[in-house]
Amino acid sequence: LLAFVLAVPPAIWLLEKLLAQFEYRIQLSWETFALAGLAAMVITVVTVSFQSIKAALANPIHALRNE
Repeated sequence: LLAFVLAVPPAIWLLEKLLAQFEYRIQLSWETFALAGLAAMVITVVTVSFQSIKAALANPIHALRNE
């Protein structure tokens, strides 16, 4: 969340500079950045949850035998 908050203002500034060079301009909306941040957070939560559940359900005996 902190990385998203820190990255959005420079991204908006850079994208406005980049898009100003084109003849046909579009307006950036906050919904685009909010959707990207929400998607990143959902992917992060799903990934961490999956790995945590996998580690919690693993049998420690198998891990010790392999080492």
